[in-house]
Amino acid sequence: MPDSPRTTAAITSVGTYLPPDRLTNADLEKMVDTNDEWIRSRTGISERRILRDPDKATAFMATEAARQCLDKAGVAPDQVDCILVATVTPDMLFPATACLVQDALGATKAWGYDISAACSGFLFALTTGAKLVESGMHQRVLVIGADTMSRIVDYTDRATCVIFGDGAGAVLLEAATDGTGLLDAVHHVDGTGAGSLRQPGGGSMRPATHETVDARLHYLKQDGRAVFKRAVVGMAEAAAEIMERNDLAPDDIRYLVPHQANLRIIEATARRMGLGADKVMVNIEHYGNTTAATLPLCLGDWEGQLRAGDNLVLAAFGGGFTWGATWLKWAYDGSE
Repeated sequence: MPDSPRTTAAITSVGTYLPPDRLTNADLEKMVDTNDEWIRSRTGISERRILRDPDKATAFMATEAARQCLDKAGVAPDQVDCILVATVTPDMLFPATACLVQDALGATKAWGYDISAACSGFLFALTTGAKLVESGMHQRVLVIGADTMSRIVDYTDRATCVIFGDGAGAVLLEAATDGTGLLDAVHHVDGTGAGSLRQPGGGSMRPATHETVDARLHYLKQDGRAVFKRAVVGMAEAAAEIMERNDLAPDDIRYLVPHQANLRIIEATARRMGLGADKVMVNIEHYGNTTAATLPLCLGDWEGQLRAGDNLVLAAFGGGFTWGATWLKWAYDGSE
């Protein structure tokens, strides 16, 4: 008897949410010692979105992105089996953001949890969700990347406050047997990099006290030079590994979907893969680094240009250190 076709997990819908308020480089010039030319030349960013409403946070953005995703797919919330939320800015340490999203959506039959892998969070969550679908355990899994970075950014630190923005993106994973879907992935962590990108306060090691607040330990801290050097190598090598072990040539790739941390890192990854600028998704200029949301936001922005069978390579690098790449064959014509 012929072999049964391989079951994969395909993205069948994408939804996004971006707060309406913009924080431009001109705005930052009034807040900290920086300027537009300095920011653009080092990061490629001109503006970023900020969630200013104090009564809304990551779960709100994640829910809005998920709701749009489900509406586009014609899937009711009670048809979702599992919700995975990649974030480092949960509304609170517990309950999980996934629980808040499940309740807000009315996804009464879904379970879920949060995944904390910083800027690689969505990539890791995508693989996790795909395995739940491939195994036959679930039919529909929502994978969400969402972060409200403005709540943990120190706007007196010019080295970090210019980089980050807020946003959310969601994808729906469903089973496929036509060769589309998530086909391969490589993931890595290296805990020796923990000190280079972190939020020191707020956990069990340094719970909130007057001292930790006064020392500004509840804000993001980054050794930009160390992170840049590791990210350039990590993202590029992971993407190249995916191509090499699957015999993918540059002409086979429709788009590189890179984490939007820094334009120079994106360009270095594309060069390592042999790709021209026309094959790279870049929206960092308008959104900045939205951490776990960057990859699904790219998919949302380029969805209309994607066609069934397009080969995409997703790549990311984040605090931890965490990094990796995924080979995904797109499942539908985005213009439909």
